[in-house]
Amino acid sequence: MTTDARTPQPIAGGSPVLRVRALATAGTVVATGLIWLVAQVLDVGLVVDPRNGQPAGPIGLPIVVMFTLVLSLLGWGALAVLERLTRRARTIWTVLALVVLAVSFVPVTFVGATAGTRIVLSLMHVAVAAVLIPSLRRKRG
Repeated sequence: MTTDARTPQPIAGGSPVLRVRALATAGTVVATGLIWLVAQVLDVGLVVDPRNGQPAGPIGLPIVVMFTLVLSLLGWGALAVLERLTRRARTIWTVLALVVLAVSFVPVTFVGATAGTRIVLSLMHVAVAAVLIPSLRRKRG
């Protein structure tokens, strides 16, 4: 039996694709969490000033975990929607993911922060892309 990219993968019993994508999402959280932890060990003060009248604030682990998880799930969801709509879902999604990665550096560039903070934030963005893009693109588990 052959299936095309628009055929939904069975979820009952945990399909290999579902497992890989769930692990990829968890992997992004672990990767950014580890980067945050290394920054703490190296005493990089992860503090940003949004420059919009709001006070400067630290970037704590809960914020890192929450943003990573939510944005990774949004990426997974976008791919799932595309897979139902087109045979070129993975290609379209990959282009979108790379555009989102590029755009994600804009706030890092304009926020008030030390060079160390900017480097750590950039590494987090790259880590998420490095884990998520190849993992979610996989056709089989």
